[in-house]
Amino acid sequence: MEAAIDRIMQTYDLLLNRSTAASEEARAKVTDYVRTLFDAGEKDTHRLTVCGLTYLRQLDGSTNPVKAGFTGL
Repeated sequence: MEAAIDRIMQTYDLLLNRSTAASEEARAKVTDYVRTLFDAGEKDTHRLTVCGLTYLRQLDGSTNPVKAGFTGL
């Protein structure tokens, strides 16, 4: 589980330029999320990594086309 969290944060830090405090907050949130998945039975490190990255992108609005700047015009 720790390997997945480390990989998630390393990848996520490459995507966004954030402060140390924001990075620590994201790590705490994704750790809770990944722990929930792990406790539910998901043991595959790659799946945990993908799910964690998806979770963080949903939290920051990266997957929302309007927040990303797409207006449809």
